[in-house]
Amino acid sequence: MKSLFSPVRVGGLELPNRLVMAPMTRSRAAANGTPGSLAADYYAQRAGVGLIVTEGTQPSDDGQGYMTTPGIYTPAHVAGWRKVTDAVHGKGGHIFIQLMHAGRMSHPDNTPHHRQGVAPSAIAPDTPMFTATGMQDIPQPRSLTTDEVRRTVADFRDAARCAIAAGADGVEIHGANGYLVQQFIAPSANTRTDAYGGSIENRARFAIEVAAAIAGEIGADKTAIRLSPGITMWGIDEGVEGPDLYRHLVTELDKLSLAYLHIMHQGDDRLLADLRKLWRGRLIVNRPGRPRDLIGADVAAGLADMEAYGQMVLANPDVMARLKSGAPLNEADRTTFFGGDARGYTDYPALGATAAV
Repeated sequence: MKSLFSPVRVGGLELPNRLVMAPMTRSRAAANGTPGSLAADYYAQRAGVGLIVTEGTQPSDDGQGYMTTPGIYTPAHVAGWRKVTDAVHGKGGHIFIQLMHAGRMSHPDNTPHHRQGVAPSAIAPDTPMFTATGMQDIPQPRSLTTDEVRRTVADFRDAARCAIAAGADGVEIHGANGYLVQQFIAPSANTRTDAYGGSIENRARFAIEVAAAIAGEIGADKTAIRLSPGITMWGIDEGVEGPDLYRHLVTELDKLSLAYLHIMHQGDDRLLADLRKLWRGRLIVNRPGRPRDLIGADVAAGLADMEAYGQMVLANPDVMARLKSGAPLNEADRTTFFGGDARGYTDYPALGATAAV
């Protein structure tokens, strides 16, 4: 674990350690998508990690999937995120805003314009979603036209510009977990016959164009992407070509000299090793549910430059101190993950503090 505490350069940043706060949806933004009043406290409390990656943040009205998630495309959003970034920087931390377009993982009741979700193809994910009136089935999305795909690329670019205006150190494109970027990748969600569907090269095109557009707008050293090869949630099936698509995708992304690649590892060790060889930049690996005694193992083995953790950082604002000292870790309260107030958000105790009752 000792190697996790060594500094590392990522893009234009000198980070004090190699621990990353993974992006986690918390659903506590205002109705207009402005980060909630407690968000600055929440992220600043965790500024001791090398890099914070925020919760998924929509780049447009169409990009919203869940209730009360934040956006980064209006002046109000920029002002709200500025409070967060200032608070994190005031504690000596570094923060990337994750740009997440939910695509078909959306419900009209959850979006500002109450319109049908959009996706590569008109294929529903066959799963319910929480709304203000309870759980509802996600309706069939509308297939984006080719021109609308290009407009969506521009939405990502514009949102990245807003993120930098809000004081973020960079942005991470959410290309994982069954959302829009991965929907283009997976043939189970993409049956297009234009330049964005069919072949490996075509299904990877949207991710590459988004990354290139953002890098051209804010700089490659401030642009990153997260991928989850092999994930099978919400009807996502990348098929037998999946591993080869990711080899192609990472090879092309590598040419852009992005700040980092963030892999949510699903167990294909051979593919992970291949991607490590193909990617010449910084690599972050996230292994959900990894036990404490293996924290730092990927960095020590040279498989990753940094490691990302979610619930562990969520529940332990002083996680670096706890790892260094061997102190016990707080357990995350799953009942408070999404929505609510300070409970389960900013009230997790630090070492020496008394937990709120």
